[in-house]
Amino acid sequence: MTALPPNGPGDEPAPPAQLSDRDRAVLAVERQSWAGPGAKERAIREQLGISPTRYYQLLNALLDDRRALEADPVTVNRLRRVREARRGRR
Repeated sequence: MTALPPNGPGDEPAPPAQLSDRDRAVLAVERQSWAGPGAKERAIREQLGISPTRYYQLLNALLDDRRALEADPVTVNRLRRVREARRGRR
């Protein structure tokens, strides 16, 4: 008996990799609304345990990640529009 080659007839493609818990938490922070100045930054430090600078680095990378778009298309597309508008003003 011979073995079928990988991805041969009847084989299903591997499921796409999922977002990490941290990536999902970053998107969850972006879905919230914030009452006043400093509230979001405080929540980032308390909920995620990272600096706001690192948070925004992670968020920017997520906006270019297909998995993030699949997980939360409304938030990712909104943030992409905001990012493009800011780039257009520069």
